[in-house]
Amino acid sequence: MGDNQQAITEDQWHRAALIWEYHQMDHALRTVDVAIGLGSHDLGVATRSAELYRAGLFPTLVFTGGNSPTTAKVFPRGEAVHFREHAIGLGVPSEAILLEPSAGNTGENITLSRELLAAAGITPATVLLVSKPYMERRSYATARKLWPDVEFLCASEPLELDDYVKSIGDEKLVLDMLVGDLQRVIEYPKRGFAIEQEVPADVRGAYESLIRDGFTSRLIAS
Repeated sequence: MGDNQQAITEDQWHRAALIWEYHQMDHALRTVDVAIGLGSHDLGVATRSAELYRAGLFPTLVFTGGNSPTTAKVFPRGEAVHFREHAIGLGVPSEAILLEPSAGNTGENITLSRELLAAAGITPATVLLVSKPYMERRSYATARKLWPDVEFLCASEPLELDDYVKSIGDEKLVLDMLVGDLQRVIEYPKRGFAIEQEVPADVRGAYESLIRDGFTSRLIAS
């Protein structure tokens, strides 16, 4: 458990679950030209990417990500490097993986992966974004803004909120991250980082309530 662990009330869980569901795009998966596994603290992204590769959904997989303060200790050689090694261990051939080891945010994940693919002679029409479950909507909105001529689908590990929390081991941190990602979904279009996403009233209410309750460690200055 993290140092910032605190008891989560039943009402807070309910509000977090609303946000969790909103963050997921519920796309029907099908074959695409390329998949991009977005680097993070969550090795489940690499696990899911390998699973979908083995299912035959795409021939080429990009792992993108350098380091952030939350991943430097876990993945000292960089997110994409560790994700690639994990996927190879799960049966993805090394020649099917392209490595983008520098991105420091989601915008860079998209733009640097696009450049890497172009350098390899690949100009995809369809791309599958594989991310943490609560990052699907933000990654989709970012990719649509930065790469508008591509059709994007989103995927993540098929986990419920309580199972994801168990996998991370820190309830407070996960709720903080749910709130922080939703803030970015709301704020980033104003900054030109992403396309606008409609936020239902009950989701926005849950978000504002959790902020009042102190789930704020992942918020950015707005």
